[in-house]
Amino acid sequence: MATASKKLLIAGDSLSAGYGLTLEQSWPVLLQQQLTANNSPWQIHNASISGETSAGVLARLPALLSKHNPDVVLIEIGGNDGLRGFPPAKLRQNLQQIINMVKQQQSVPVLMQIRIPPNYGPRYTEQFEAIYPALASQHEIMLWPFFMDQIAINPALMLPDGIHPNAKAQPIIRDFVAKLIAEM
Repeated sequence: MATASKKLLIAGDSLSAGYGLTLEQSWPVLLQQQLTANNSPWQIHNASISGETSAGVLARLPALLSKHNPDVVLIEIGGNDGLRGFPPAKLRQNLQQIINMVKQQQSVPVLMQIRIPPNYGPRYTEQFEAIYPALASQHEIMLWPFFMDQIAINPALMLPDGIHPNAKAQPIIRDFVAKLIAEM
């Protein structure tokens, strides 16, 4: 049995909150079950909220860091900023503050690349998506690929809204994230 415990805090939006699913169907719950079954030292604390923005995570983060004292914080946020057309500069500023706050807590920030539908136009989409690798490079932190890249293109893995992954997609996301955790 694993002796030392490592805590991963997920600061995300509906993609990690299991929108449209039961809690037990969501990939973070499935991931915790898999980690536990494999005697992994990782404990998942999912603080994701449907509809959450980078400003929302920034406001909630001090209390989350204090409560969970995580070793690693997965920052899976920004999709709702993009879907609402918020200025990319504001998203970048919020993500920068989130990363700095996580580092000040002596936790390791991990940034997940976020993508938005292309209907926002190439200029906005490119500005939005470029924020993530730029911040990861600037802060010398891990940038995980977006777990939705292969799922969003498969309608059989999506809810009817075309934005959220369905129950069939959750084990795929779990395995994707489990591999990234194992490589960490």
